[in-house]
Amino acid sequence: MAALGLIAALTATACNSEASKNDSSPPPSSSSAPAQDNTQLFHDIYKQLVETDTSHSTGSTTVAANAVKQRLLDAGFAESDIQIFEPVQRKGDLVLRFTGSGQRKPLLLLGHLDVVEAKREDGWNTDPYKLTETDGFYAARGSIDDKAMVSALVSGLIQLKREGFKPNRDIVLALTADEEAGTDNGAKWLMDNKADLMSAEYGLNEGGRALLVDGKPSLQGVQVAEKTYTTYQVEAKASGGHSSVPTPDNAIYTLTAALNRLAAYRFPTSLSDPAKDNFGALAAGRTGQEADDMRAVAAGNPSPEALERLSATPEYNAQLRTTCVSTMLKAGEAENALPQTATATVNCRILPQDNPEDIDKQFKAALADSKLNVTRKLDPAGGISPANGDVMAAVTSLTKELFPTAAVSSFMSTGATDSKYARSKGIPMYGVSGLFMVSADAGRIHGVNERAPIAGLDASREFLYRLVKQLSQ
Repeated sequence: MAALGLIAALTATACNSEASKNDSSPPPSSSSAPAQDNTQLFHDIYKQLVETDTSHSTGSTTVAANAVKQRLLDAGFAESDIQIFEPVQRKGDLVLRFTGSGQRKPLLLLGHLDVVEAKREDGWNTDPYKLTETDGFYAARGSIDDKAMVSALVSGLIQLKREGFKPNRDIVLALTADEEAGTDNGAKWLMDNKADLMSAEYGLNEGGRALLVDGKPSLQGVQVAEKTYTTYQVEAKASGGHSSVPTPDNAIYTLTAALNRLAAYRFPTSLSDPAKDNFGALAAGRTGQEADDMRAVAAGNPSPEALERLSATPEYNAQLRTTCVSTMLKAGEAENALPQTATATVNCRILPQDNPEDIDKQFKAALADSKLNVTRKLDPAGGISPANGDVMAAVTSLTKELFPTAAVSSFMSTGATDSKYARSKGIPMYGVSGLFMVSADAGRIHGVNERAPIAGLDASREFLYRLVKQLSQ
């Protein structure tokens, strides 16, 4: 099915169109290759990558990188255009340079090849490492995160190569390892060790949020910021002893008391421009008090009561403030011994406009126990990418053309992506995919039965192809 027909199928209700879901007419573009061929190429690459195990424990991103390299060579890219780095065995990263005229600084396209672990026995309806079509969806691990976007970018660059497209800048594609798990993050390694290859005016990555409501594209959210990923280790010590003679000095009790105080603490609200933009866009699809509260946030003057009401929804609360939550506990040496050590892992997500040192002080004050041993691991702080430049303008114009029912807004991701490594090096990054789906399917990412709508995939591929082309001509 041609991409334009799929886009029409997604937006038919809004456009009052009688377009058939089987419309195979090609989209208006300068492509000399039939649209169906480009769509089939995307599906072939997608299937190959999804069915290549790239999980941390048993898989290999090196295998996937070499498969992509062969696709690029077959399309006419030179061997010298493509490099594969393998700083750690099985953790290969691919970098392609599509050489342009050099009129502008490069465009960076970032994607990760690795996936979250998946086991059939955990409740999958299908083999998680075999692409399975069912009820208009493709189900498999990585069917969305991130092999959908990787396949779209690879097939889009091959299409541009076939067309004889001459970009006005170099286009750099970096496909990396260990975004999901492991200690050998490929994006970080490339930024630290191959900065000359990764240098760019700005870049595109995963992290966008495209919402489908009542069968129609509703919101194209462009990620321009994300929270700073921070991990605390909080340790309590005690003298221990025999469990038959309890004492007040108990490491578990000391630690849990401190964690309960932390759980009761809420960091102050802080409104960034992306948060205001996002709440303004969300308000258009809401009614009543919730819509009024969102509009107040968008205007930058919410009342304490409005913030309290919005904070009751975890997703909104995470947009409004820094959060910290206990995620792991380890304590005790034996069931018949008083614990000498109790340790908690606390994961914090710090707003990009918050000062991590101020958060550190608040964190320790909330624990309210100076005897605890507190250590911190802070990921790079990426800041906020400008939301008024070429990328947002291109996304807005293409969204209006291809998904006319969808609003466009910038937003801050509460989760983490590899964009933080580029932003920390001064490269503005934009998370956007054009893959519209309902919230329930977005919630399957990292869980069981991850699946992607087939029509949405093909429309996303067309959107990304056009976006890269528009930003490079």
